[in-house]
Amino acid sequence: MSAQVLARSKNVDATLARLIAEGREIGVQVAAYLDGKLVIDSWGGVADPATGRAVDGDTLFNMFSVTKPMAATALHIQVARGLVDYDARVMDYWPEFGVNGKEPTTVRDVLTHRAGIPQMPEGVTPELMCDWEWMTKGIAALTPLAPPGEKALYLSMTFGWLVGEIVRRTDPAHRDIGTFIREEIALPISAPDIWVGLPDEQLPRVAKLVNAMPVVPPEYLPPLYTASMPPQVDLVPEVFERPDVRRAPIAGVGGIFTARSCARFWAMIAQGGELDGVRILPADLVATFNTPRPISDEPDPVMFGMPVPLGVAGFWLGGDTFSVRAAKHQRAVCHPGAGNSIGFADPETKLAVAIAHNRMQAPQTREEDTAFIIAEAIRADLGID
Repeated sequence: MSAQVLARSKNVDATLARLIAEGREIGVQVAAYLDGKLVIDSWGGVADPATGRAVDGDTLFNMFSVTKPMAATALHIQVARGLVDYDARVMDYWPEFGVNGKEPTTVRDVLTHRAGIPQMPEGVTPELMCDWEWMTKGIAALTPLAPPGEKALYLSMTFGWLVGEIVRRTDPAHRDIGTFIREEIALPISAPDIWVGLPDEQLPRVAKLVNAMPVVPPEYLPPLYTASMPPQVDLVPEVFERPDVRRAPIAGVGGIFTARSCARFWAMIAQGGELDGVRILPADLVATFNTPRPISDEPDPVMFGMPVPLGVAGFWLGGDTFSVRAAKHQRAVCHPGAGNSIGFADPETKLAVAIAHNRMQAPQTREEDTAFIIAEAIRADLGID
């Protein structure tokens, strides 16, 4: 467990030990901030079952869609700087995008997953997914599956290129989204292990993924789910442990973090956009993040017909539903990642949490949900609800 003994982590440490002993976790990291201060920093288990390499506080983990809020934050930075308007059309910043019925698509449509283009470009491969120009050209040529702004169609993977290209086109330095996140978010808040595009020298630090997700026959998967995450680029170890994929700035699902650095991002959100005197976003803007998007309970055919609890700013909202049980309260903003990693911020209690692990799982109930169990232990240790 943590070699750095911080306040009140008795329940967390015992919970991690139990979940690892039961085989429900293999390697896991947990970090929590309260009122902007690191109060829990725990870990346990094995980063690589084949070699026995242990997890420590500096082990890196794939956290998949927990990356999306960081990409969204990059876009919010551009709004705060007057370079982007939420109600503007995407084509106003990215002219090539304005074809095949996508002309009305607004920036807000992208943030709220109503752009109508969850499908990946035809012919995508892992190699092509790493080619930013190929991906953005392919996305710009897509025909929407529903009129922009009218239907919830979760942008499982395309979100990162949509947001990233708007940011790149409006950034005076034209930085790729991974560089922008690093230079404008991660380093300013002293979160050095937020990586969206991992340098080769960092590869030995990454935990080995273990896929314990249930096998669902292809004929039982919704067609739009498969279109949004085609099998050849699915969120599985065979794809996302490739060095070229880890190296690429895949801002929808490609983030690789330590829990400690990830939790600092969420602490900045919990503190209203500022951490340790460094302001990333205006407080009044962050205060809107837990506003539900219109028709927030609309079934999403990409996500097996389940409603996705999204806010207006591209963050998910907490609650005892779907993949966000750990965040618990609807006032919280959060984002789950494939395999049940999560980060969240509770603006009322000022609690920020990141839970990273390498055993990919898909719990159906509270009792199965190790992230929820760990989050409850955090709240118990800190004496908050």
